[in-house]
Amino acid sequence: MYAIVIILIFILSVLYAHLRGKEKLKFSRQLFDHSTFLGPVNMFMTGFSSLPNRAFFDTKSFPELQPLQDNWEMIRDEAIVLQNQIKAAESNNDAGFNTFFKRGWKRFYLKWYQQSHPSAQQLCPKTVALLEKIPSVKAAMFAELPNGSYLGKHRDPYAGSVRYHLGLKTPNSDACFIEVDQERYSWRDGEATLFDETFVHWAENKSGETRIILFCDIERPMKWKWAEAFNSWFGRNVMSAASSPNDENDHTGFINRVFKYGYAVHAKGREIKAKNRKLYYFYKWLLFGLIILLILLPSLI
Repeated sequence: MYAIVIILIFILSVLYAHLRGKEKLKFSRQLFDHSTFLGPVNMFMTGFSSLPNRAFFDTKSFPELQPLQDNWEMIRDEAIVLQNQIKAAESNNDAGFNTFFKRGWKRFYLKWYQQSHPSAQQLCPKTVALLEKIPSVKAAMFAELPNGSYLGKHRDPYAGSVRYHLGLKTPNSDACFIEVDQERYSWRDGEATLFDETFVHWAENKSGETRIILFCDIERPMKWKWAEAFNSWFGRNVMSAASSPNDENDHTGFINRVFKYGYAVHAKGREIKAKNRKLYYFYKWLLFGLIILLILLPSLI
């Protein structure tokens, strides 16, 4: 009985994720998307969210973030000084953004759920100190989108946060933009935006210049205290495991410690797909079935 309930909840969450918003991923892609595996959690987060169900939000609804915009020039100056540290992961230890690195996207982590990165405390102390005064900022980084970069349509995996972008060094051009559920925003120096990253979104920079922003995950406001407590608990105990380092002095979370093995399986899968597509899809569905079985196993015993 429990297994049937779990299966039904999972199916419902997959359909919920797929149908949410105007823009859709292909269902075959959504089924294997990382947002699907957090589907039941995400359905809870958006269902009990106090925010309206739309792509972009008014930054005035988050007054605690105003000090970031007030100090954007100071933040920009620290980002520019360490621009050569804003880079792709040096090894397969950043599962969340691994595909972006292949398209030129770069990052420098400032904090990730539990605490600030030691490398950030050393290299950009003023920005870190400012972020540490805002408890709702759960994760933060400097993110660079070079000219010519294109980030394809995707959903982010976790709905317990909303995404904040503050323009630091941008082209100030409509040729450099992000589109969220078919609504487009172009970054400008000193200007901020907030959006729901679990809607389908994509970004492109054809401006001829590099874009650098402060990129933050802000804890999603919930309707009730108990839902807020669960959101905070999940972030501290699950999302913190996806911490990725800037250098050898920073912590690497459990998810990213094992990601290199998963990436090796992925690379082998691409090799099989190039030789035999039918065999590749057989293995893919078999692996998906095994994952579902492992999820259901406790309720079947």
